[in-house]
Amino acid sequence: MKNKTTLGLSVFFFLLSLAAVTSDLAADRRALIALRDGVHGRPLLWNLTAPPCTWGGVQCDAGRVTALRLPGVGLSGPLPIAIGNLTQLHTVSFRFNSLTGPIPPDFANLTLLRYLYLQGNAFSGEIPSFLFTLPNVIRINLAQNKFSGSIPVNVNSANRLATLYLEDNQLTGPIPEIKIPLQQFNVSSNQLNGSIPDQLSGMPKTAFEGNSLCGKPLAACSVTVAGNGTDTTGKGKSDKLSTGAIVGIVIACVLGLILLLLLLFCLCRKKKKKENNVESRNIEPAPAPASSAKETSTVANVPPPVATPSSGAPASKDLTFFVKSFGQFDLDGLLKASAEVLGKGTFGSSYKASFDRGLVVAVKRLRDVVVPEKEFREKMQALGSVSHVNLVTLIAYYFSRDEKLVVFEYMSRGSLSALLHGNKGSGRSPLNWETRAGIALGAARAISYLHSRDATTSHGNIKSSNILLSESYEAKVSDYCLAPMISPTSTPNRIDGYRAPEVTDVRRISQKADVYSFGVLILELLTGKSPTHQQLSEEGVDLPRWVSSITEQQSTSDVFDPELTRYQDGDNENMIRLLKIGISCTAQYPDSRPSMPEVTRLIEEVSRSSGSPGPLSD
Repeated sequence: MKNKTTLGLSVFFFLLSLAAVTSDLAADRRALIALRDGVHGRPLLWNLTAPPCTWGGVQCDAGRVTALRLPGVGLSGPLPIAIGNLTQLHTVSFRFNSLTGPIPPDFANLTLLRYLYLQGNAFSGEIPSFLFTLPNVIRINLAQNKFSGSIPVNVNSANRLATLYLEDNQLTGPIPEIKIPLQQFNVSSNQLNGSIPDQLSGMPKTAFEGNSLCGKPLAACSVTVAGNGTDTTGKGKSDKLSTGAIVGIVIACVLGLILLLLLLFCLCRKKKKKENNVESRNIEPAPAPASSAKETSTVANVPPPVATPSSGAPASKDLTFFVKSFGQFDLDGLLKASAEVLGKGTFGSSYKASFDRGLVVAVKRLRDVVVPEKEFREKMQALGSVSHVNLVTLIAYYFSRDEKLVVFEYMSRGSLSALLHGNKGSGRSPLNWETRAGIALGAARAISYLHSRDATTSHGNIKSSNILLSESYEAKVSDYCLAPMISPTSTPNRIDGYRAPEVTDVRRISQKADVYSFGVLILELLTGKSPTHQQLSEEGVDLPRWVSSITEQQSTSDVFDPELTRYQDGDNENMIRLLKIGISCTAQYPDSRPSMPEVTRLIEEVSRSSGSPGPLSD
C-alpha cells in the first residue's frame, strides 16, 4: 500500500511538472508571436501550426526557448515589449537588421541572458543601465547603431562581462572607470573625451580611435592649468600668476586674435578669387543640339551626358585614360560626339557616344558622388587596374567639381534586363538554355574575380541591367565597385529587389551580399521574371520567396520562363541544378550562402554537363 502511494505521488508530480513545462512553452509561443506581429519589414515565415521550437531562428532546451537568433532577416522598426517574457533566453541576436528606437525595458527580465548581439541596426537613445545588472551576461555587442549619451557608470555591476563592443555610435562624455577584467572592448568612432582608464590601457589603439581620448595606448594626456591654479590631471598645483602676467597674457591673446582674423580674411579672398577663376574655365551641363543627340524610345527628355565648355574657354582638365587601344579622343571630342540615352541606373545615367570616324564608347554620368577628388581618383586608379574577360573595360574617366564621367567599352547587344523583359514581339530570338547558362557562368566568373582581389572588395550593384552582352552573347559585368563613392540617399531602400536583407547601407556591401544579389539574378534568368514584377509586388513577396513557394506547392518546372520550354527543348535536369544554386545564394542568413568561387565552380559543372559551347575556363 505504501509503495502504491509513493508511485501515485511520483506520477502526480511528473504530470504536474509536465503541465508546467507545457504551460511555460505556451507562454514562450505567445511571446514569439507578439514579437513577430510587432516588428516591421520582412515578415518572419514561421509555421504557426508547428511547435515554436521548429521555427527558424528559435532554439529550445528542456522544452523552453533558450536562444533567439534572427540576424540579417530584414526586420525594421522598434522591438515590441515581448522578449522579456522569454525568461529562459541565454542568447539574443538581432544583428544586421534595421531595428530602431530604444532597447525595450523588458530586457531587464532576461536574468539568464549571456550573449546579446544587436550590432548593425539603428537603435537609438541612451544605452540602458539595466543591461549591466543582468547577472549572467558575458558579451554585449551594440556596435554600429545610433546610441547617444554616456556609457552607463554601472558597467562594473556586470561582473561576468568579458566583451563590450560600442563602436560606431554617437556616445559622448568620458569612459567610466572600469574595474572588471574585460577581454574585448571597443568604443572607436564615437564622440567620447577624457582619459582612458588604466584598466583598459592594454587594449589596442583601434579600440579608441575616432574620439577625443588620450592616455595609453593613445597619446599621453596634456597637462593644462585650470582657473583655480590646479592642473587638470590632478597631479599637483601650479604657481599663481601675478597681475602683470595676467595683463600680458590678455594683451597677447588680443593681438594674436587680430592677426588670426587678418590671416583668415586674406585666405578667404584668395580662395574666392581662385574659385572664380575655376568657374570661368569649368564645364557646365548643357543640352546638345537636336541633330547630334537621339534618345531611345524608352527614355525621353533626358539631357545628354556631357557638356560644352562655357564661353568657348578650354576645359581646365582632360580625360584620364587607362586604355587607348579603343581609339584616340579627348574631352573636347567626347563633348562633340553624338549622344544616345541608354538608360538611367542606380549610380547615374548611361549614354552611347558616337564619333564621326566610327568609334563608339559608352559614358556613365555619375551622380551624388560624395568622396573628395583625391579619393575619387585613387578609387578610379584601382578600378583601372582591374582586368577580366567578363568585366566591361574601363577606358577613361573625368572629374570636375560639377561633373564626374566614366568612359567604358560599348556593348552592342545591350543589357540582359532589356533582352529578358523588353519587347518580345520585336523579332528578337528567344534566349535559349545554353545562352542563359553561359551568361550566368560569365557573370559568376567576373564577380568571383573581383572577390579574389581583396576580402573587402565587392561589386555592390549586381542586377540584370548591369550584365551587358557582346555580339556573341558573352556576359560583361558593369558598374562594379562604384557603391562606396555614391551617396546612399541617391538609391532606393531596396535596389530593385536584388539587395540582401541584411544590407541597410548601400555603401557598405559585403561579398555575401553580392552572392545574394547574384542568386536573384540566376532566378531572374531562369524564371524570366523581374525582381520588381508587378505580380510579385501585389503578392507582397520577393522573387526568391516566390520561387520557393512555387517549388513547394507545385512542380519545379512551373517556375521556368516559358521561352525555355516553348521554343526549344530545355535541359530540365541542369535547369533545376542551376535553380538550386540560385536558391542557395539567396539564403536569408549570410553565413548560409556559398562563396562566389564555390558558386562559379557549381555553375561550371552545370555547363559541362549541359555541353555548353561557351568557354569553360578563364
